[in-house]
Amino acid sequence: MAFNILLVDDSATVRAVITKALKLAGVDINELHQAGNGQEALEVLEKDWVDLVFCDISMPVMDGEELVTAMNEKGMIDSIPVIIVSSAGSEPRVASLKAKGVRDYVQKPFTPERIREVVDQVMGVNQDAE
Repeated sequence: MAFNILLVDDSATVRAVITKALKLAGVDINELHQAGNGQEALEVLEKDWVDLVFCDISMPVMDGEELVTAMNEKGMIDSIPVIIVSSAGSEPRVASLKAKGVRDYVQKPFTPERIREVVDQVMGVNQDAE
């Protein structure tokens, strides 16, 4: 199954690295959307079908935590899994984000294997069935 994925990070370089990791990991991508902050991400989420969001925490305009809160308020967080990809993740902050509906957390730097593992787990992909 091919996924529509939204990458939310203020660094175009990090978005490119996640894109490359997804491709190296063999994740089947239908559409890949990108946003430089949480506000841009909300605009994408309101107009395009998205199966999965990879999101940084620290961004200008609207950070990752504010995006998760907004997705909660709009009823999106239950149907659109969010994976935080960040180097700014203390245990209390990660626990707080997970309490708000974030499905998983990936520490930067990461490997393509870690990206594949989290996509499979969050999206319920059974690798044996592929």
